[in-house]
Amino acid sequence: MQKSDPHHFGGPRLLADIGGTNARFALETSPHCFEAVQVLACRDYPDLGAAIQAYLKQVSPVLAAGESIRHAGIAIANPVVGDIVSMTNHHWSFSIRDLQHTLQLETLKVVNDFTALAMALPHLSDDEKVQIGGGTAQAGKVIGLIGPGTGLGVSGIIPSGQRWIPLASEGGHVTYSPVDHIETALLERIWRDFPHVSAERLISGMGIELLYRVLSEMAGADVRVALSAAEIAERARLGTCAVALETVNTFCGMLGTVAGNLAMTLGANGGVYIGGGIVPRLGDLFHQSQFRQRFEAKGRFSGFVAQIPTFLITAAYPAFLGVSVILDEALSGQAD
Repeated sequence: MQKSDPHHFGGPRLLADIGGTNARFALETSPHCFEAVQVLACRDYPDLGAAIQAYLKQVSPVLAAGESIRHAGIAIANPVVGDIVSMTNHHWSFSIRDLQHTLQLETLKVVNDFTALAMALPHLSDDEKVQIGGGTAQAGKVIGLIGPGTGLGVSGIIPSGQRWIPLASEGGHVTYSPVDHIETALLERIWRDFPHVSAERLISGMGIELLYRVLSEMAGADVRVALSAAEIAERARLGTCAVALETVNTFCGMLGTVAGNLAMTLGANGGVYIGGGIVPRLGDLFHQSQFRQRFEAKGRFSGFVAQIPTFLITAAYPAFLGVSVILDEALSGQAD
């Protein structure tokens, strides 16, 4: 590992991207240079502090003599309001103040993971994103972000002079509205178990599994053996299961509808970006899906939405970039 940049706000920084399934860690040794990246399974650790300690123990031999971690930034898949953070899609709960004390950090910045991802968007290179469909991004305009993974993350950034202001949104929990008779029938079945069906209930890993079960039931297929979202996507990709393919197509269409809603709500003329862990793994299934068609299907405003581009984020660890930018701002403020 390279020695840290002496002008990089006091040595290497700890960066983390915590989801409901995996915890990703890295050391930032110079501006936007992320090294010693490791992915730990959340289920293997009793709490976030234990996962961080395990990571730091593994990377300690590569730090320079006498070098320690003084500053850290954490992006987490959860609202961050006040000192206590209790994850929605995992059992971890912690006090930011106590975690900072335990890790002996001068600075600990904890933000929502999609707030961090949103802040990364202006810094993505052309080879870290792929445009889906038409439209042209307008410079200096609002940018939207949506991403299905364990849950459904939603955010955006608003230009303010030379800075970007991120939105701390829980838009994944808005009520999903069907667009045709098929989706209405799906929801009527799902409403039996879930009185409120959010966008996240359908457009996420658990959503793929739920859609597959309900579509299988509607097709009269045997659903006694539960399949994971990854297994369903693989069957769809291989073309070995018609219900799996229908599930993925339905999922992509629903994502297009909600992404289009986000574009109109924000006036996101800077584009709408798709993050999260699911869509990049769908490959051609996503590119060939009805996502973009559904994104633009907004009646009288279809022409307006058609001008807004959509981009699939392909960068390996974009949240690290965003949380680094947020930590830069926090440390610059301290220096001022």
